Amino acid sequence: MKVEVFDENGKPVRGEKGELVCTAPFPSMPIGFWNDPDGTKYRAAYFERFPGVWCHGDWVELTAHDGMIIYGRSDATLNPGGVRIGTAEIYRQVEQLDEVVESIVIGQDWPPDAVGDVRVVLFVRLRDGLTLDDALIDRIKRHIRANTTPRHVPAKIVQVSDIPRTKSGKIVELAVRNVVHSLPVKNVEALANPEALEQFRDRAELKT
Repeated sequence: MKVEVFDENGKPVRGEKGELVCTAPFPSMPIGFWNDPDGTKYRAAYFERFPGVWCHGDWVELTAHDGMIIYGRSDATLNPGGVRIGTAEIYRQVEQLDEVVESIVIGQDWPPDAVGDVRVVLFVRLRDGLTLDDALIDRIKRHIRANTTPRHVPAKIVQVSDIPRTKSGKIVELAVRNVVHSLPVKNVEALANPEALEQFRDRAELKT
């Protein structure tokens, strides 16, 4: 497979983050979608970002020795202070903490109703019987800061008892982001536990 990494201008890059693309057809490439007779949905899914080039939707880095570092889905990357961060960079640190079972991170537009910045918001599901307190919040933030950068440190950390995911087990960052911003959620029928979305709606912690 002719795998490359493109910057925002569609130029191949190495040693820096960019979009995972494939610049030539490959054997397992689908040739279309069901109920998409003119191919509009198919092209929108893979070929609109860079015309004629398969864009896989992952935020990655091609290393000097042809390794690939995956930073997360490119449509769910965070942009605090204009610095693009892959969600996987934060998950990698949070998952090292014994208290946290799983987490999901989004970028919240801040301040609300204004053209401003984005702040990082981390939702955590803790082990049974544990409650998120100031001491644990501080420990999570210190661990992230020590192993990444200050930009990665969440502005808010909020406890939830469930995290929505697809029927194939993938967490749905965009759906959570839409709920937090009071936007409609697409493809709710694809979720295994759509009721979990309600835990992210109108959270008082995210209003300040």
